[in-house]
This record gives sequence, C-alpha cells and structure tokens, in this order.
Amino acid sequence: MTAGPVLVLFYSRYGATGTMAERICRGVEEVRGMEARLRTVPPVSTVAEATAPEIPESGPPYATRDDLADCSALILGSPTRFGNMAAPLKYFLDGTSAEWLGGTLAGKPAAVFTSTGTMHGGQEATLLTMAIPLLHHGMYLLGLPYTEERLHTTRTGGAPYGATHLAGVRSDRTVDEDEAFLARALGRRVAELARKLSE
Repeated sequence: MTAGPVLVLFYSRYGATGTMAERICRGVEEVRGMEARLRTVPPVSTVAEATAPEIPESGPPYATRDDLADCSALILGSPTRFGNMAAPLKYFLDGTSAEWLGGTLAGKPAAVFTSTGTMHGGQEATLLTMAIPLLHHGMYLLGLPYTEERLHTTRTGGAPYGATHLAGVRSDRTVDEDEAFLARALGRRVAELARKLSE
C-alpha cells in the first residue's frame, strides 16, 4: 500500500512560519516515495460578516476535510500567540469534530512547529498546546530527538517538542542554517514513520 501525502498545515501572518513549512516539506520529500502537501488556513475576522475568498490570493491553497482524510501524517505549524497557536489554526481545528468522531486521523504520525519574535516568546508552550488536539485525534506525536546534534548547539530555534524559528521582534530574521536543518529533520522523521506504517 502506498502512503498518502504528508499534510503540512500552517498559518503564517508575516511569512516566517510559512518558510518553516517549506523547509519541512523538503524534509518530507527527502524520504523515498513520500510527498508533502502544503496547505494553509484563512485568517479569522473579528467582524462576523467578513468573509475570505475560497482561494487565497497567493501561497498554498486552504486546507479541506479531504486533505485530512487523504494524508498519511500531519505536521502542524503556527506563530506563537501568548504561548498558544494563532486563532485561525485553532478555528480550523475546532471544526474537526466529524474527523474526531470518525477517527480520520487516529493512528497517523503528527508533529508541530512554530515561530516566535523573541527567544523566550513561548516557543515550547506553543508546541505543547498545539500537540493537545493532535493527541485528542489519536495521532502518534513525534518530536526531535537529541540524536539530532544541532539541538545541542543551536542558539536560535529548535526544541525536542518540534521545529522552531526565532523571527525577531520585527519578523525580519530569516530562517538560519540550524533552524532549516532541524525543520527538514522533523519532516523526514514524520515521513519515515508514515511510510513504515503504510507498508
């Protein structure tokens, strides 16, 4: 049996989390026979009447329920909002009750990633809070093991709970070599398990 795509689902306001998502996709596709499917979610409006177009003006398409059903694994990413995921991603996950009831994601590998403006801006708290709904869905949660040597030496992003990026207070700091390496490592790790589970 062939493994379905690894869904890399993220929300990004200034682009840093989106860049991390692209690096993770590269890692997924380094695993023989595995494909990454990059998806995002629309912003959430505080005005009830406001709506977003069904197709974003740029970047990857918006995620659908079919993306969740088709995927062999899910890697979830969000910028930090006070130690938690951003509202648009939370809103999307809050709408997955049917998938929870049906066990759509149960038994599939999962991982999380984030980007913050400051070194102590809640990276690990965000990763942990993002993991909770994935555990409720019955997914196998993966992090980054310390066998990844760069976890020992990075001065910016990277955590055992998932890939991280330090974007800077103006969100103008690009993803550095360590952060990109660890993001790809996370993508590879999830894809490798997804492939094994499909055999």
